Amino acid sequence: MDDILQLLAQFESESEKKQLQLIPTLVSSGEPGLAALREFLRKRESSSINLVVGKAYSTLYQTPENQEFLKTHFPNGLVPLKSEQNIDYQQLEHLLLQQDYQAADTLTREKLWELAGEGAMKRKWVYFTEVEQFPITDLYTIDLLWWIYSEGKFGYRVQREIWQTLGKDFVKLWPKINWKNGNKWTKYPNEFTWDLSAPVGHLPLTNQLRGVRVIEAIFRHPVWSETSR
Repeated sequence: MDDILQLLAQFESESEKKQLQLIPTLVSSGEPGLAALREFLRKRESSSINLVVGKAYSTLYQTPENQEFLKTHFPNGLVPLKSEQNIDYQQLEHLLLQQDYQAADTLTREKLWELAGEGAMKRKWVYFTEVEQFPITDLYTIDLLWWIYSEGKFGYRVQREIWQTLGKDFVKLWPKINWKNGNKWTKYPNEFTWDLSAPVGHLPLTNQLRGVRVIEAIFRHPVWSETSR
């Protein structure tokens, strides 16, 4: 127990960036490291979510022996899956926890169709005017799931922040997030990167075949000014 507490004290004294780097080291140390992560999470059951908590949770989630601990201390999961339209985001959370980012990207598009309504579900894409009507709660939930389970690398808010730093210039955004290389668009799915080695902001994808109006509507949605992490 003293060793676990010592490991935990060392872990908690580090910066968030260093903590994220140390979690794989804790896991590689075996049960003492896993026990330190469990204790770290137990102490934060009712605290706000941050990237380190998300990384610790997802790490334990991927090990069967820790499932009972997570069910006991986080019976409703880590991220509140709130929806104004009673949409179920549980499978999206599961895919992101498993770092199956390609399947999560596909499901995210389907959830956007669901938010847009029956017409979008039939045509399998959304109009920018439909994006404007997305509930703040739902778009926030989707984005938070991507952000928490990607160590802060992915999500619409991340993409929007990059876009803003580039003067809201989409021509500059595409190569920055590796959706375009020179004059060549990145081909779906094989030329995209489906893991955390991808550039910041690489995921989730937004189809540009019909121009930038949909992604611009997402970036201009009121969710970003009315919520924060």
